[in-house]
Amino acid sequence: MSGSPEHGGPGEPDVRRWVQAARRITVLTGAGISTESGIPDFRGPQGVWTKDPSAARLFTLQDYVADRDVRLRAWEGRRDHPAWAAEPNDGHRALVALERAGRLRAVVTQNIDGLHLRAGHDPGRVIEIHGTLFDVECLGCGRVTTMRENLDRVVAGEPDPACLVCGGIQKAATISFGQALKPDVLDAAWHAAQDCDLLLAVGTTLQVQPAAGLAEVAVRAGARLVVVNRDPTPYDGLAAATLRDPIGEVLPRLVEPTAA
Repeated sequence: MSGSPEHGGPGEPDVRRWVQAARRITVLTGAGISTESGIPDFRGPQGVWTKDPSAARLFTLQDYVADRDVRLRAWEGRRDHPAWAAEPNDGHRALVALERAGRLRAVVTQNIDGLHLRAGHDPGRVIEIHGTLFDVECLGCGRVTTMRENLDRVVAGEPDPACLVCGGIQKAATISFGQALKPDVLDAAWHAAQDCDLLLAVGTTLQVQPAAGLAEVAVRAGARLVVVNRDPTPYDGLAAATLRDPIGEVLPRLVEPTAA
């Protein structure tokens, strides 16, 4: 049996029983669940920032606003982003099965790729805490438009498309470093962590706050924490179990009894 525990602790069979017994499961997902769909993570061996540390500037609000060259690179990255061609994988589909089994409280995702929604979740159960790649916001007036219509402008020769209403700088409707999370979204995520009996942290390094802190919120509220991630995380010491197997393999095995 794969999904073996570290240091002799609880393993996959135990976690499967916990999933079957749970009534309100909240799942916190990070980039690791989407790597099997062809979307690279940020900090892994083949991560975006590992291969090109300067790419972090594209995700920093101050640099984005101050430097037009950063914005030009960012718009090129959006145009060529692998999310446009990516498809949900078995890990995403396993979480949909968990929802259909009536045990999913919410999916709180740090991902901006929209794959949870494309996999078939009820949109009301998906909390995109870091926003979405598929919308664009004006940093001046707050106008929201679709990413597709703005990329059409890029292709047509506007490498840094300004807001058509106020002329302001536009960016993807994602949360950059130095940018506050939307209070209502953060509040929904906090309640999903506080009101669950099991929190699965899947494919996340649990290094980026405040999303990572949801693991502690859940544990303090009495929930079990299970970490499913390739590498150790800062919250492994709080976890009832840690599993290191590939997400697309282990998640279907964990939820199969509940989906039957």
